[in-house]
Amino acid sequence: MDHQEEHRIGEYVVRRARREDVEGARRVMLDTFYKEFGHGYHARWHSDVVDIEGAYLNNPRHALFVAVRDEQVAATTAIRSGGPRCPPHPEWLAARYGDGRTAQLFRVYVDREHRRHGLASALVSMACDFVSATPEYSTIYLHTNPAIEGAAPFWQSAATEIYDARQDPRYSPSVHFEISIPGRAGALHSNATALSEVDYAG
Repeated sequence: MDHQEEHRIGEYVVRRARREDVEGARRVMLDTFYKEFGHGYHARWHSDVVDIEGAYLNNPRHALFVAVRDEQVAATTAIRSGGPRCPPHPEWLAARYGDGRTAQLFRVYVDREHRRHGLASALVSMACDFVSATPEYSTIYLHTNPAIEGAAPFWQSAATEIYDARQDPRYSPSVHFEISIPGRAGALHSNATALSEVDYAG
């Protein structure tokens, strides 16, 4: 799948986001924060949502992909450089993915009324192809909130689990994953059990 192309999934078009998609993408993201996560908007963690153009459209190492139906954005997926932050995630994870060669899958959100159409899978596939075509990246990383319906099973079917932070109340209760970069030899495959035993400060 070429990340520059558009693809149809039933009534939806999945493609790289355009400037006319910015407001719709922001709505999907904010709705997810308030209606799904229950914590709303926090400037420290969600600055990319305020400046979507600066965060994703104007940075050649970053990208935003959307699913659109009838000119309305129904789902989003983003790629940005860098790994998890400490806090709220473990220091060893932040260090592991902090070398500038990590592509983080971000904002994989589908409006509730548009689920069960394969939109997340298609957008993640497109985002991974973008990473494959960006030679500065060597790893695809993501974390997810397993309290969200369907999130953990989705990622467990597509990625390698690195660490389940629900084991430690000091950290955000996220599950952390890696995905092999499509078409790359020597993509990083980590042993989740070994990593979970690494000492870290927190």
